[in-house]
Amino acid sequence: MSNVQFEWLQSIISGADMLGGTRYRPRLADGELAPLPWPVALYRQLNHISWPLEAGVTGRTKHLERLILVVGFLIFCEHNEVDFHYLIVNRNDIDNFLTGMPTYLILVEMQIRCFQLAWHKNRFRILLQRFYKDIYVQQAAEPQLFAHIQRQMLSTRLNSIVYLLALFNFLLVPVQNVIYHRREMLYKQVYPFDNTKLQYFIPLIGLNFWVGVIVTSMLFGELNVLGELMMHLNARYVQLGQDLRRTAQRLLLEANKLEMAASYRRALTHILRRNGALHDFGEEIEQEFSFRIFVMFAFSAGLLCALCFKAYTNPLGNVAYIVWFLAKFMELLSFGMLGSILYKTTDDLALMYYTADWEQVVHQSNNRLENLRLMKLVTLSIQLNSRPFFITGLKYFRVSLAAVLKIIQGAFSYFTFLNSMR
Repeated sequence: MSNVQFEWLQSIISGADMLGGTRYRPRLADGELAPLPWPVALYRQLNHISWPLEAGVTGRTKHLERLILVVGFLIFCEHNEVDFHYLIVNRNDIDNFLTGMPTYLILVEMQIRCFQLAWHKNRFRILLQRFYKDIYVQQAAEPQLFAHIQRQMLSTRLNSIVYLLALFNFLLVPVQNVIYHRREMLYKQVYPFDNTKLQYFIPLIGLNFWVGVIVTSMLFGELNVLGELMMHLNARYVQLGQDLRRTAQRLLLEANKLEMAASYRRALTHILRRNGALHDFGEEIEQEFSFRIFVMFAFSAGLLCALCFKAYTNPLGNVAYIVWFLAKFMELLSFGMLGSILYKTTDDLALMYYTADWEQVVHQSNNRLENLRLMKLVTLSIQLNSRPFFITGLKYFRVSLAAVLKIIQGAFSYFTFLNSMR
């Protein structure tokens, strides 16, 4: 048993080091390396389970990655079993039961999300490639718009820090073990053998540490990746209206009454093509993240309930659970806020086309045929954008603050019920 555990740990470490240089690094349209926000850069470095490899890596590298994924999946299964065993042993003690419930729930959630993403790594890489080539707003080209995006992403950056603090609280366990001469695991687990023996304890605590890093990096990393995708897409939608209004202002200043309506119609046609490309990219985001969003929301109410119960019943003795609760709460609010921003922007697209100064162009143009064509195209633009775009969880719900508030309400109801049973 000890040799197997050591081999697993060594294979993970050595394999991750070898694959570190082959992990995909996004590039901009001009071929330059894309500047990654620090949570995304950390996600790329720490989470070899979820982050894709570069295109065109050798067959040996692909086989090595598959081996690491299999070993990683087995490690998650082993943690799943001993975490669940702890719950079974303490099923009659609600306090101890809820002590182990959060780590078990987040482990199962992350096992589903991480390895579902691992199965579709190539699709995720292609999505990132298109994002940095066609959607990403560069700071040099659009400094104000880029700064606005960074302000919108502040909550996700702060959430990343809180998640790292939560992980740090769990990593204090080895220090406490040394101080108090104990041999406790990072998480509440029950093993079918004496895991306090040194030959078992050292590799198992190492696996605990590895799982904690993978889980935490996935939690804040995917939120930041998805947030970047959504907010840069949102900015591109905003640009459509800005560009259309600039075109109208330029044409009105030129005052070419014969060609004015035709020029505006050509510009509007180009804008509509860009609009369609943005919708297509949004559908790609939906296809990539919809399942994992559904899993995250499905586990969130129970997780928040258990964390709140532990934080409420013994706040001084459960600092890690308090920090974790804050991180999860902030994650949901940030996610809901970003979803609501994108929803509102796309919901206003029809109004954007209606208020893009086309009526001024028609008023000043003396080409009746082009005026008629322009008004028909404006009507079509409004009809095509009558339905807003939004990210969903397997089409069951849209990602918004309203959905998040319902989850928080449900978690509070569960907490009230559990607290009444004490």
